[in-house]
Amino acid sequence: MTNSLRELLGDLPFTAEIDWMLRSKNRPRKDHFNLDKLQRSLPAAVEVVKPFASRASTTLSTKKKVLFFATLHYWIEQSAYLGLVLAGLGHDVTLLTLPYSEWHKQKDKFTQRQRVLHTKDALASLSPLIKHISMLDLQPSTFNLPTSIQSDIKEVSLWDAQYTLMREEVDMNDPSDRALYDLRIQRNTFAAKTALEYLQSNKPDVVLIPNGLILEMGIVFRVARYLNIDAVAYEFNDQREQIWLAQNSSIMQQETDYLVDARCHLPVTDEMFERVADLENARRGARVWGKSKRLWQYVSSQGADVTRTTLGLDSRPVVMLSANVLGDSLTLGRDIFASSMTEWITKTVQYFAKRTDLQMVIRVHPGEKLVPQAKSMGTVVREALPELPSHIHVIGALDKINTYDLIEIADVGLAYTTTVGLETAMNGRPVISCGQTHYRGRGITIDPNTWDEYYATLDKVLADIPAHQMTEKQIEFAWNYAYRFFFEYPRPFPWRLMNFWDDLEVHPLEKVLSDEGMAQFKDTFDFLVNEPFTWK
Repeated sequence: MTNSLRELLGDLPFTAEIDWMLRSKNRPRKDHFNLDKLQRSLPAAVEVVKPFASRASTTLSTKKKVLFFATLHYWIEQSAYLGLVLAGLGHDVTLLTLPYSEWHKQKDKFTQRQRVLHTKDALASLSPLIKHISMLDLQPSTFNLPTSIQSDIKEVSLWDAQYTLMREEVDMNDPSDRALYDLRIQRNTFAAKTALEYLQSNKPDVVLIPNGLILEMGIVFRVARYLNIDAVAYEFNDQREQIWLAQNSSIMQQETDYLVDARCHLPVTDEMFERVADLENARRGARVWGKSKRLWQYVSSQGADVTRTTLGLDSRPVVMLSANVLGDSLTLGRDIFASSMTEWITKTVQYFAKRTDLQMVIRVHPGEKLVPQAKSMGTVVREALPELPSHIHVIGALDKINTYDLIEIADVGLAYTTTVGLETAMNGRPVISCGQTHYRGRGITIDPNTWDEYYATLDKVLADIPAHQMTEKQIEFAWNYAYRFFFEYPRPFPWRLMNFWDDLEVHPLEKVLSDEGMAQFKDTFDFLVNEPFTWK
């Protein structure tokens, strides 16, 4: 069936439904949007949860009306099981799904209607415990959206385009870029109008949303907050059995004020210090750490002297600029005085091109290896300086140079949002923080807010680097904060998104809901329905 025919049939009543019942329902799905495994697993999962939910209905003192929003098939898979846990704890859970797979492509109406049917079938067995609604079955608000939500749609749609293109420049005169942006405006507008109508009518106590920054997930989050409904967003770091979560702020913005207020006045014990040092040594040694399979470096430390020789560095002071990966949702919306990380790097290297009294080392993030489609920060540097001066060195993602050797060599660090800025401060080097990162404003970085302040800060620091070395108190706080961020900010959680089915075998529902599982994970489930943070 051609796309044009599918589009035509998608406008005709009952065509998708009749085809689904007579022909497509029982065929193996070739569509990328595939919930067959979830559908097979849920009936048994529901039976496991029923007795827990029955007991909780008579004992839970703070039952919450939870609206759980999920789009994309992998988020829907995980949300079904997380929703079951919350139902097993006694909460009233509604799962609102948006069965898209291609957020960056228009899909014909016939296919999209069949995805709705497939999702309903897959989640049908949840009905005793969880109410399932498809957003595509709901009516959007007929009123004009508030001005603030219209602005949110434009902002999030631009981030969506940057995230998809893996570059910060979205050229509205380029037909391809413009089509992507317009599609995201269209879909985010629908999501905003539909969420606004539904939330106003149903008034949940809390809205639970993956990511909460980009795509329709970001829009539903914004609408909930506009209506002053509590919203909890969550995401995953590189460690299994951990989750990041944020209450009434996007988790991707990593707002840690509450963590600092509650924890950073407490002392760092020797055991805590050693745990941070163990993590840092693993990264320095290009080893995996904890329950992660991710390598943060691809070559182990060679030592400062070897690295100096390899790069041909002399006795002039060294400034290290640490870049992020373009398009990572952890970098979106983090601009302060620069319009983008690209602009910041461009103007920074042009400034240092004239500073032959110094040496500059630009560390391209090793993570660029994992997203080869992203525009490399090395490319940004070469576009800014077609003839690279001899005192500026670009370290590519795959170059056999260890970032932690560069930290040891550096006299001054420059960072946008990468945690390398925090780690540089932990090593006592002055760090100029140029993006809205979680460790900025903590007294361990120098924080310009305008271009004039930035250039003045560079001139001042570079004129007398020894005078700007960090104090022992600042270094101690940097280590304290690092412990809190790396080990207390993540919370225990059984199922990481990208290993969901494997993790489910390790932590089946009956284990998670058991006394043993509750001892490990109950606090996190409480935080996910917006119960106040507590600390063990």
